[in-house]
Amino acid sequence: MNKKNSVFIATSLDGYIADKNGGIDWLYSIPNPDNDDMGYIEFNNGIDALVMGRTTFETVCGFDVDWPYDKPVFVLSNTLKQIPESHKEKVFLVKGTLTEILDQIYEKGFNRLYIDGGTTIRNFLKEDLIDEMVLTTIPILLGGGSSLFTELPNELKFELIETKTYLNQLTQNHYIRKK
Repeated sequence: MNKKNSVFIATSLDGYIADKNGGIDWLYSIPNPDNDDMGYIEFNNGIDALVMGRTTFETVCGFDVDWPYDKPVFVLSNTLKQIPESHKEKVFLVKGTLTEILDQIYEKGFNRLYIDGGTTIRNFLKEDLIDEMVLTTIPILLGGGSSLFTELPNELKFELIETKTYLNQLTQNHYIRKK
């Protein structure tokens, strides 16, 4: 099966995924009365598992909702020693280089991966391990915070394959890696 590492994330106009205090409330600044999923369910149907960093995992655990994922979640962490009992069988701790981690996940039969979390996405990009990005831009300037992108060792070219507008405000661009 073809292996694919995908990103599905929202950013501010100035490219941030969290504000200066690490907050993400601004993600809900545009009213969404019909609870449009903006392509997330379709995207989720095309993946086998998620890969996220410890910070993203802890952030999701802090939401006042049931565990939102129906696929296995692999958490990258050098400091987390174990997964909480409540998440056993749903969440798995992985360690090593990104290529070692990917090999571990692929060996388990998961080939289409959703890469989530700022640091994790940046590290995958640094090693040219992202094949597809779905970026939704929210029309707000945060003026600082956690940037989605950072300096890269090499230029990475992507091709825009689709653009959609949601709620007459949000622009979603779908890119694939050109190699």
